[in-house]
Amino acid sequence: MNAQMWVGVRERVQALAGTPGAVQVFGFHGHGFRLEDPLTPQELAALEERLGVRLPEDYRAFLLHVGAGGAGPAYGVFPVQRGEDGEWEWDGDGGDMASLDRMTELFPVDRPREEALAAHESECPDEDDFDDPDAYDAAYEAWDERDPLWSDDLTVGAICLCHLGCALRRWLVVSGPDRGRMWDDRRADGIDLQPMSNADGSPMTFADWYLTWLEEAERQARDTVATH
Repeated sequence: MNAQMWVGVRERVQALAGTPGAVQVFGFHGHGFRLEDPLTPQELAALEERLGVRLPEDYRAFLLHVGAGGAGPAYGVFPVQRGEDGEWEWDGDGGDMASLDRMTELFPVDRPREEALAAHESECPDEDDFDDPDAYDAAYEAWDERDPLWSDDLTVGAICLCHLGCALRRWLVVSGPDRGRMWDDRRADGIDLQPMSNADGSPMTFADWYLTWLEEAERQARDTVATH
């Protein structure tokens, strides 16, 4: 079933590259509707062995039948590949935020309480309290490093798959009760990660996220051509 949902998707994405209206789709100048080659079954097996988890079925089928990454929502899906050192990595702005050694840990659906976040904010150093600019910078850096929103403990069991610009990102949960669900990361705006949902309120899976984007990109490209 998961393989079936991706039948023809690679061809649809590639067809968009030659559509005059495609240039109007957000992210076009970043990915140009190009897709990486799919992973081989052997490569996928090696990746999952490294992570210690089986990836969500729709995402693993995407990797096998559509591509290892490339064209997709916003600036595209981070390609998963082996780096020069032979280690697997998701290549993109934030792709290295995922801790490969902690993929088996359960992604925390219970997030930091507002009180904890407010308490941290209240401890922010005031520059007016420092005579030495260097001392202020050191105090601020130490405070910033304690920010509970940016603790690696909050993203264990998840993969960073996409960025929207301005340090805003999307994550796919691979371990825990929300396995297979997409989460929205707006910590750059001081907002904790939030689970993503479809229009009907159901949890948004990787396939929901990607195929909704593809349908919208096709519609936008088509409508742009029709109005010119």
